[in-house]
Order: sequence, then structure tokens, then C-alpha cells
Amino acid sequence: MSIDIPSAEDFAELTQHRHAASVSLYVASSGADDARAPIGRNPEAAQVALRTAATEALATLPGSVPAEDRERVIAEVAALEEDRGFWSTQARSIAVFVSPSGLRAFRLMNNLNSHCSVGDRFDVGPLIRATTFAHSGYVLALTKGSVRLLALEADASCHEVQLTGLPDDLGLELQTADNEGRMDRQRADGNQRPKVQRRDYCSTVQEAVLRQINGSAHPLVLAASPDLEPAYREINTYQRLVEEGIGVNPASLSLEDLGKRGREVLDRNYATQLAAWRERFGTQRAHGRASAKLREIARAATAGRVDVLLFDLAAEREGTIDEYGEVTVAEEPSAHTYGLADEVAARVLRTGGTVKAVRSADLPDGALIAATFRSPA
Repeated sequence: MSIDIPSAEDFAELTQHRHAASVSLYVASSGADDARAPIGRNPEAAQVALRTAATEALATLPGSVPAEDRERVIAEVAALEEDRGFWSTQARSIAVFVSPSGLRAFRLMNNLNSHCSVGDRFDVGPLIRATTFAHSGYVLALTKGSVRLLALEADASCHEVQLTGLPDDLGLELQTADNEGRMDRQRADGNQRPKVQRRDYCSTVQEAVLRQINGSAHPLVLAASPDLEPAYREINTYQRLVEEGIGVNPASLSLEDLGKRGREVLDRNYATQLAAWRERFGTQRAHGRASAKLREIARAATAGRVDVLLFDLAAEREGTIDEYGEVTVAEEPSAHTYGLADEVAARVLRTGGTVKAVRSADLPDGALIAATFRSPA
């Protein structure tokens, strides 16, 4: 599907970049937000939009930028236009960061607005906002003798992941008796009780699942029959197994239904995480280890003390932040200013902190920004 999810290393590289001819281009596919077609359906339109945005951006570069630097920027954008593989994508938006030293481009499922900016640094704010919550994860559908692992992709698609190493007679491990769903071993072996047998069955399944997803940062949603769900959770060792499961026997659900229900669980799980963070924020603020004040957070971010930062998705306040973290708020945007929340977020990312862009209602005190600190001031 050709969707690009920026890594922490990508953000560090982009936010540390400095050059007088730094151009940031965000290009959206055609159509209204709710009806935007994938860029790959009409790549020519997106290429024209990119070319137009680049031309407009170059026209606003300072006169001090040498002609050869301008030509390098033009050449980098032209090379991206000619990369057919890049434009074959389900993405709804692209983010391009280009300077005379090179170009980085990301294809995103988010419906970002077209936008361009020029300055001595890249405008990574919209990219941070777009990727703060990765819409990716897994769904494990588990019943007696049937196991399906689904990957939920950031482009809203889902596909089944092939599991290897499962025994051919997995379906014979257990059989459901008529006695209220209790499970008995089909083989004539009375040494193990049904509860132990279910755990063994789930352990076999988990081994196959972990071969595919171990090391992943994505959450796993469990959709299991009522008799197997507690057994799987008991033997589970995957740290990102979501507490809430899909409360329907997966045998009755199609691949599409499983994907839809899985995403709904992920959305609720994310909301729960935010609520827990706000509670933790209140506790830590009482001990001087959290703040919802921009100036305090900017200084802490510059010193590398921010652990987790939340900021308003719609934040527009611009200004500058110096090397000591001191904030100057601008009366109006200019080529020398940038989004203050975005710059704080960039500094947090560079020092190993976690950043989440959220709705204003998810922030404490109606603040623009809030953070918990690794240590008190």
C-alpha cells in the first residue's frame, strides 16, 4: 500500500536540519476531505500540485540564497516527480522536505491540507500531528481449530498474516462438548484437565503469533471464543495485548468485520490511555514534575527533561524559541517564525521523549500544551 510511517530517527534528522533554503511541501490528493481519492488513482494531479507548490516556495526564498542552491532544490523535486514507484500509493497526502542537501518524502493516509513553507528549518509540525497516533495494529481471531492473524494497516486496509509452525492437527487438539461449552481432550488422555488443555492450545497459537509480531510496537486485539479468551490472556507474554477484546465469537465475523471492530477497540484504548495520562499529569504536577505552561515546558524540552508531551492538534501560535528554551511569541507569522508547539515537540523528540498531538478537549486546563517531566525543575 506504500504508506510511510516516520521513525523517531526520521524526526530527529528532520528537526535537526538547518539550511537557509529549507522547503517543506504538503500536498493533498484531490477531492473533499471525506471523499479524497488515493493519490495513486490520479498521480498526475498530485505531481502538478507538488510542482506548483515547489515553484511558489522557491519564489519566497531569500534573495541571499545562491542560484545553484535553488537549482538543486528544483532538481530534487523533479527527481521525485519521475519516481513512478513513489506515486503508486493509497496515500491521501504527501509530505516533502527538500533543501540543496537532499530530499525526504513521506506518503500519509491522513487528509492533510496542502501547505508550503520556507525557512532555515523544515516545518515538521503537520507531519508530527499526522503520525502521532499510528492507526496500525493486529487482531488475533481464535476459536477451536481456527486461528487468523490480521494486520490493520495505517492506510485503513487489513490483510491476513500467514502463521507458520502450527501443527496440522491443531483442530484435533480440543473438541467442544455439549456440557455448557466445557472443553475436553479428544484423545483418550484423562491426565490433564480442560483448563490446562486450553492453556496448552493457546500457548501453541501464541508461539506462531509471536514469530510474526514479536518486536513490533503495534497493539494486539484479541477476538476469541468465550472459552479460549481467558486461557489466552493467562498465557500471554506480548506486552501490547489490549485489555479490551472483541466481544463476539470471531467464527461469525468476516475479515472486514474483524478489521472494523478491531479499529474501534484501538480507538477506545487510545482514549483510555489519554485519560490515564491526564490523571498521572495531575499527580505529577502537584510534585513539580508536570506543567501546562508553554514557557516552562519549552525550557524543560530544551534541557531534555520532558518525558511525555501532549499538544493541541489545532495549535497555531507562532514565534521563536532560543537555544536556552526562552519563548518569544510573534504578533503574526513570518518567514522567521514557526509553530511554537511544533518546535517544542521537535525538541522533545530529539531528546528521546514521547509526543502526542491531541484534540484540545484532551488537554488539561484547556491548555495549548502539557507535559510530564523526567525530573523536577
